Amino acid sequence: MAPKLFVMYASPPCRAVMMLAKEIELELEIEEVERSRLRTPEMLELNPEHTAPILVDDDFVLWDSHAIMYYLRLHFESGLLYQRCTTAISPLFNGIGDISDDDKDKIVEAYGFIEKYLETYSWVADEEMTIADFSILSTVVSIELVIPVEEDRFPKLTEWIAKGKALKYFDECNSQGLDHLKELIEAASA
Repeated sequence: MAPKLFVMYASPPCRAVMMLAKEIELELEIEEVERSRLRTPEMLELNPEHTAPILVDDDFVLWDSHAIMYYLRLHFESGLLYQRCTTAISPLFNGIGDISDDDKDKIVEAYGFIEKYLETYSWVADEEMTIADFSILSTVVSIELVIPVEEDRFPKLTEWIAKGKALKYFDECNSQGLDHLKELIEAASA
């Protein structure tokens, strides 16, 4: 189910959120609200500040366009990439078997989405590193342990991963966890 976005079309912050959703190709259910409706008990329960936009994603509610835009940038990682990764590797940890071809294809498709983002910017969302890069990088370098990124097919993604791994704190924050994950995968595959 697509996240729901309550908007007032005259509001620049609402339009900014809608543009970002289009840019990242995220489907939203848009519902226009009148200013007076923002003060109803139903809407005040969602947003006590009685402003728009308001994003409702299942049980999660967020208001303030800037916070929503950060969340939507990360929505790709949490909703698409991370979910696909956990679905793909869960058979290994549950003793069911290997990663299915369908799940591998979904991961490779997600790699393609990231490649597309990187055609526009040096980092996932901008010319500077953002929180989206930290989140996506930690997931990609993890799933890459079992579904490698093909350099010839995804050159921008490969370059982006190398830039991420070159960060002075990458190893400090990731090496122990990646080593442990690799051991878990090897033990589950044995």
